[in-house]
Amino acid sequence: MNDGARILIVDDDAEIRLLLTELLSRAGFQVTEAVDGRAALRQLFETPPALVILDVTMPDMDGYQTLERIRDLSDVPVIMLTARTQELERVRGLTAGADDYVPKPFGRQELLARVQALLRRSGGKADMNESYRDDFVDIDYPQRRVLVLDREVQLTPLEFKLLSTFVQHPNQVLSRDQLLELVWGDPYGVSGDQVKLYVGYLRKKLIPAAPESAPIETVRGFGYRYKKD
Repeated sequence: MNDGARILIVDDDAEIRLLLTELLSRAGFQVTEAVDGRAALRQLFETPPALVILDVTMPDMDGYQTLERIRDLSDVPVIMLTARTQELERVRGLTAGADDYVPKPFGRQELLARVQALLRRSGGKADMNESYRDDFVDIDYPQRRVLVLDREVQLTPLEFKLLSTFVQHPNQVLSRDQLLELVWGDPYGVSGDQVKLYVGYLRKKLIPAAPESAPIETVRGFGYRYKKD
């Protein structure tokens, strides 16, 4: 028995969803389904699951884009499911925040064992990050809405992720390599100059008239720090 833990299956292939639903239901799990990334995000917010099984190849929002949005909201365990078996694809999924990566076709008992192992490690619970607020910024994660001193600010997805990373590590110095891993998901394949460039973009978005007064401090020789009062 698995105490009825809820698992969200995200796949545009109805046959795969049916196969997984039958397998997991027989093992004692509650199962919900989503046909694409946007439906998955709605399900994640409305009825948070204990684990997500996420297909990589989907229309509109693919699995990697969906995973990025999931990580904005939650630390729920995610198993990526894909027919792409190249090592670089597996590395991409894991560095983007997936907890496991299972190639298709998959063995049913192996997949079930991986699900159970992840749930044991996580305790079957996942925290949802619905919002963040301090005296300077207010972030609504599901709506991806940012208010700076009660003024709405339009950020690109990368700028939003950069800001989210800073506020989730208040008063902590984050090195260039840490930011490349946390924001870009790749500490080696992206130039370190991108960090400096996008920190500058973000400061200008937050306080256009005086970017240098934004609470993102450069710590020379070490990295950057979000100064939370």
